[in-house]
Amino acid sequence: MYSENKVVIIGSGLGALSTALRLHVAGYRDISIIEKYHQAGGRLNEWKKDGYTFDMGPSFFSMSYEFKELFESCGIENPIEIQKLDPLYTVNFEGENRIFSISSDFEKLKAEFEDLEPNFLEKLEKYLKSAGEIFHDTEKIVVKSNFDSKLDYILALATVPLKHTPALVRTMWTDLEKQFSSYEVKVILSLVSFFLGAAPFNTPAVYKLLSYTELKHDGYWNVKGGMYDIVRKLVAELEKRGVKFYFNTEIVAVTNNNNQKAIFIDNTGKEWPADIYVVNSDAAAFRGKVLGRKAYTEEKLDKMEWTLAPFTVYLGIKGKIPNLSHHSYFLGKNFLEYSNYIFSSSETPRKPYYYVNVSSKSNPNCAPEGCENLFILCPVPDLRIKNNWDDAEELSNIIIDDLGKRVNFDIASNIEVKRIMTPVDWQNNFNLYKGSGLGLAHGLNQVGGFRPRNKDEEFSNVYYVGASTIPGTGLPMVIISSKLVVERINNDVRL
Repeated sequence: MYSENKVVIIGSGLGALSTALRLHVAGYRDISIIEKYHQAGGRLNEWKKDGYTFDMGPSFFSMSYEFKELFESCGIENPIEIQKLDPLYTVNFEGENRIFSISSDFEKLKAEFEDLEPNFLEKLEKYLKSAGEIFHDTEKIVVKSNFDSKLDYILALATVPLKHTPALVRTMWTDLEKQFSSYEVKVILSLVSFFLGAAPFNTPAVYKLLSYTELKHDGYWNVKGGMYDIVRKLVAELEKRGVKFYFNTEIVAVTNNNNQKAIFIDNTGKEWPADIYVVNSDAAAFRGKVLGRKAYTEEKLDKMEWTLAPFTVYLGIKGKIPNLSHHSYFLGKNFLEYSNYIFSSSETPRKPYYYVNVSSKSNPNCAPEGCENLFILCPVPDLRIKNNWDDAEELSNIIIDDLGKRVNFDIASNIEVKRIMTPVDWQNNFNLYKGSGLGLAHGLNQVGGFRPRNKDEEFSNVYYVGASTIPGTGLPMVIISSKLVVERINNDVRL
């Protein structure tokens, strides 16, 4: 059924693009997307220079079936070509010649760890069985449901089997220690939380469900042609359907016509009237910065739990690097001390932990022939903790020097393209609150119905989609978020 409602979507991340597609299929024909940056994608973006192409943010994803559901529910053939990662990634510990190759093939994993962890496979199966039960027993409630109040959410949580209660009160690391003896095994199984911006030493054990999605449920996936191809294909589909895009335009203020319906205003003073707004900017920070809500003042936002910020380096390297795989983690020997340090210190880490993605390993067109494109991510404190990044070049050089030694390749002397993005850049380019990479963290008081709602508390025509509303961070989560917000809009509008 055709809807005469005019829709304006603020932001153009994956959540916004998915929402626009679902709304068009639902009958909404007048849809506009407003974006501060010069191109669509939000954190799922792309940078090109001198023949090199870099994915700026996410470099792989899990729960691939959510992408399939998006396109199938919209009645179109999935235009994105994906390939399963095997190995998922490699792990390099400082001072170790051994490189751990992590696979979703359990026989390969068994061979990798059997000398370090007696009965490894039996222990892993037990660990993942528990994690899988948590995932499936909570998925509908925590991830795939709208709630009208915190009470509704609490009542729904009461239906979760009581056997999962211990995983709420102990940490992920404590849970790992109950199951495994090997330091390396425990650290590697913790990476799924650490590189999502949360320390396993104070993260509830329920988040071991991430290990289940990683190793058993669906694995990790790469996009042929680079991750930004997801955005390209969605934008092309939306433009074909008449959805309009406006770039280099930022929403900075709001007014209203009858105290219940908002009208948003951009940085030039232009009003963007609409019957329905969907905000893909941070759901908490937007309420504070643009709407001026007392519950989301800067002081109150700063007291919330936020994920670590990204310090990213993009390198175009002359030559092939045989000792570097597509996805790699480079760690030290002091995981506990480093995890405690990195969340609270304003000093530049002297021996940083970091992740390296070389998409040219799987997508040769991302770099000139005979060359590699390196995307380096080092999780660092957000701007509440460290607000001065004059030492950005120093940190990048520390990482480049360390990486070169570990892979036995002179990276520094073969750099053809280089770009550094600090938390300040991520904040300024994409409105990430204080540079936090993935928005609000997932502590128990900020998960499910305790996250900022996807419908505004005051304006009847304002909704939210994306990482900091329900259900949470990650590409599949924001696709689910788009489904939830469209369900809520359709229930309100009653087409």
